[in-house]
Amino acid sequence: MQGRASPMVGAVLALALAAGTGAALCWWLLEPRKRQTGGTVRQGVLDLIGNTPLVRVASLSEETGCEIWVKAEMLNPGGSVKDRVALQIVSEALADGRLRPGGLITEGTAGSTGVSLAMVAAAYGCRCSITMPDDAAIEKANMIQAYGASVRRVRPVSIVHPEHPVNVARREAASTPGALFADQFENEANFRAHLKTGEEIWQQTQGRVHAFVSGAGTGGTVAGVSTALKARNPRVRVFLVDPPGSSLFNKVKRGVMYTSEEAEGKRLKNPFDTITEGIGINRLTANFNRALIDDAFRGTDREAVEMAAYLLRNEGLWVGSSAAMNCVGAVKAARAMGPGHTIVTLLCDGGHRHLSKFHSKEYLESMDLAPRETDRSLAFVS
Repeated sequence: MQGRASPMVGAVLALALAAGTGAALCWWLLEPRKRQTGGTVRQGVLDLIGNTPLVRVASLSEETGCEIWVKAEMLNPGGSVKDRVALQIVSEALADGRLRPGGLITEGTAGSTGVSLAMVAAAYGCRCSITMPDDAAIEKANMIQAYGASVRRVRPVSIVHPEHPVNVARREAASTPGALFADQFENEANFRAHLKTGEEIWQQTQGRVHAFVSGAGTGGTVAGVSTALKARNPRVRVFLVDPPGSSLFNKVKRGVMYTSEEAEGKRLKNPFDTITEGIGINRLTANFNRALIDDAFRGTDREAVEMAAYLLRNEGLWVGSSAAMNCVGAVKAARAMGPGHTIVTLLCDGGHRHLSKFHSKEYLESMDLAPRETDRSLAFVS
């Protein structure tokens, strides 16, 4: 089935350019073909997933006295770390017969997993239907549809509500013979995908990694990477960085799922009181339960916005909201551990799928979150 992916490469390149990903993603896709003599020719678009480069962030490293390296997951062909998860879920389901060839894949997601599933489904010749909250960035819905998948946008509600995106997607799969509900939160294929991510980090750092930092939504990334790294060296420290409105910070620090934004009488229409999409949650998932986390930091919307502007200003790195929060966490980890350590985090996706919200001047001003800083100082990180 892998051979079906080859015609997708041109479509992915066109989509990358249209979405504003720019030359970096196009180079990543085309570069192996430019080096066919003595190089590696990838076997279709799915063969481009993973083995992303590790990049030193000079400004953060120099300001903290630690080596801060980021894994550039936005260079996956679908533009995010979720490509790894989508490939693992779908390939396992096809292999064990839970998904029939040409069958339907459904998922409830804030968007990035939907983009990745739509791409993987197209490469395997399957159909895809994504349900997502209607306050998620519209760019993600547009990208999903560009891959040929269908999108249903619903109002944000609690996971216990029958119209939560996850519950809608589960019912759709259950009513369709041969369909697969991807179930990224509870499907431990997510965790297994990131065992490979952790091994890549170990190999790329040649074992000289002291800490890994990540936010958590499904929990698959922090679970898989932490398990892989600690299997190699139990002394590697793993830190969670958690946005406003999420209960995971208190779960790690105090053993209790609680956040003040979720207290009775304070809850807003969204499950999470944050502009950071893709991380933060108020329930324990099967994937997060496998995470080996040593400590946690709380991040803020202000810190994430300022970090995104900082990386663009000082590094030319245009990142999404969860990637910015991860870098906030990396700075906090550097301060906690002291100079001389190597700290790794992920750039989950690029800024191009966040233009209508996280990278919208008008939206940030309406939330009183427009960036204020203009230099290399990291004083905005508390």
